[in-house]
Formats: sequence, structure tokens, C-alpha cells
Amino acid sequence: MSELIGRANLPRGGGRKVVVAMSGGVDSSVAAVLLAEAGFEVIGVTMRLYDAANPREARLSRSCCSIEDVDDARATCRRIGARHHFMNFEREFKTHVIDYFVGEYERGRTPYPCLACNDRLKFEFLLERAELFGARFVATGHYARIVDDRGVFRLTRAIDAGKDQSYVLYNLSQRQLARTFMPAGHYTKSEVREIARAAGLGVADKPDSQDICFIPDGDYRSFVEAKLTRTSPGDVVDLDGKVLRRHDGVHAFTIGQRRGLGLPGGDGAPLFVTSINPSTATVTVGPASALLKTTLYASAVNWVVARPEAPIEVTARIRYRGRDDAARVVPLAGGAARIEFESPQRAVTPGQAVVFYRCDEVLGGGIIELEAPSASRASEPAEVLAGD
Repeated sequence: MSELIGRANLPRGGGRKVVVAMSGGVDSSVAAVLLAEAGFEVIGVTMRLYDAANPREARLSRSCCSIEDVDDARATCRRIGARHHFMNFEREFKTHVIDYFVGEYERGRTPYPCLACNDRLKFEFLLERAELFGARFVATGHYARIVDDRGVFRLTRAIDAGKDQSYVLYNLSQRQLARTFMPAGHYTKSEVREIARAAGLGVADKPDSQDICFIPDGDYRSFVEAKLTRTSPGDVVDLDGKVLRRHDGVHAFTIGQRRGLGLPGGDGAPLFVTSINPSTATVTVGPASALLKTTLYASAVNWVVARPEAPIEVTARIRYRGRDDAARVVPLAGGAARIEFESPQRAVTPGQAVVFYRCDEVLGGGIIELEAPSASRASEPAEVLAGD
């Protein structure tokens, strides 16, 4: 077991403080155990994200952050002799995750709330709170690895390819990576559970959380509709612009959607949502072939180490559980990029993330757009245009 624990490649803690984001699951619990074994003073923090007086939000039995999860995190801390704090992040969660989630659907886009939660809560705000405890470091149970390459911090895939979460971490900066540990990324899931059992943790065989944490019943449409500030009714049209029916709002659609279109049945080929125009509230449907694209754009691009000065060859992924395909990334002005895939990609969805890899290393990523952000289209740098 000592050899297994040593694989996390953690520095000796020497009593230094580290704040561990503890969801109550086995991954973050084992992260706390490994850091304690390495000699760090562990401070467990569980984030309160919901109003316990709200029956829907308090009843999160199929996801993370329930009352039971808080108890599990606290029990792990008692087991390893660590302090545990239950901290109120309700306001930050509402502003940066829930409001963003609803707002993107209002705009006819498909958000990925885990990105916002990681970017703003689990790292940025957690690092700020860690300073209140006199802690320089934070840790999470994410399945990814941070490699210190002589002072340059590289983000790489986890050992366990089936659990890898590097896709949702592309937004991390060098400053954040230098202060973060992700011990679970050095193990397979079965090994993490083995470590938990050896440590006597009650969460060793706890099932993984499922679904988005603030929608435990999986009914996205009802959740969004209850929180909309506006609706955008319009037309559902075919590829020729023929109106097929009216709809009540673009929030009810996403690229690639087939079910729930409200169109009459027939013997023809199945129809899918191929585009959503939020300015006109027009939803276009077409055959599966209309979903294929080889070029897309990305806004708000983050380069983990350094922005390249010329187009680069990568593999790229456009969804969390998608595949990596060969692509060329052309950096554009204004924090944007154009991504040219060698093979067509199905259902390229604005609001989701495209992430760039070189072998196992995450180079960067951004938010998918179907058109070049206006600021960058008119001002592509000369060296990029020459590379076209």
C-alpha cells in the first residue's frame, strides 16, 4: 500500500497547509488522505451551494453536495485528524453557475456548468478562501495530473482514461496550477477505492455522483423555464426556410436534438436541430448530414502554458465524452481561435468547449462558436493569415 500511496508524487508537506475541496465522494476524500500522508496539514472545505430551505435544491440524493455528502466529508476529516469547514458559496454559485446556465439557454446556446463551477468556484474562489486559512495550496479530487516541468506547470490526462477530467480543466492558469494538487489523477478508480478502504473510509464504495448537481432529477427544461427572465418564441424551419411550426422559446432546443421537436411524423429521414439563430429566434432542422462541420471557432481561449504565435497541429475534442480528432488551431486576435478538423465533427454546439491536446497534455481550449467572434475576424494577425 505504501508503494501505491507514493505514486501520487506529492512533495513532502512539512506541515504546510492545504485546503482540500471535499464533496463527500471517494475521490476528494482520498486526495485528503494522500496529502495528510505526505505531511500536509489538511483543511477540508465543503461548499454550501444551495438553500437548504428549498426542497428541490436540498434533495440531492443522486448527486454531490447533499447533506449526506457533508457528513461524509466531515467523517473523513475526523478519520485523518483534519479540520473541516462547511462554507457558504450560495451567492457565488448562483451568479457564476446557475445564472450563467439559464442565461446561455436563453441565448439559444448549450452551456456546460461544470466548466464554470471549476473555473470560478473550485479554483479561483477556493484559492481566495484558502488564504484566509494561511494556506498556499488547494487540492481537489479531479482525475487529471499537474506536472512541474522546471517551473512550468503542465496539465495532463489522468492515468485512468475512463475517468479523465482534463477536458473540464483547460481554463486553469499557471498561477492556479502552481498552487493546486490533484492526487487522484495518478491512480485508477479501483486503486482510489483500494486506498480508501485501507484508510478505513466509509466512502470507499460510495457510488459516483451523476447528473448536474443542481438538477438531480435530470429535467433541464423545467429547471430553466422556472428561472427564465425572458423567452424567445419563433419559428422552426427547414433548410430551405420553410416554416414548419412555431415554438415557445429557443431555450428548449440544442444542436443535434432529435426528440421533442413537435413536428409531424412521416416516412422521411429523421430531422435534427442544425442551427439556432438567437437574434431571430429561428430554429433550423435538417437531416443528420447537415450536422457535420469541419471548421469551428472558439472564444475566450485559454492557453495553459503559452499562446502559440502560429497555427499548430493538435488533437481536439468538442464534448466531454467525445473523441480526439486531428485538427489545426489558428490563433486569432482577441483571445479567439479557428479550429480546422481533418474529419467532419457532428453536432458542433455553441456554448460547449473545444479542448486542444498534444498527446496527453492539455494545451488549451475555449468556448465553441459557429462564426468568428467579430473582434477577431477583422483583425487576424498577419502571421496567422500567412499560415492559411
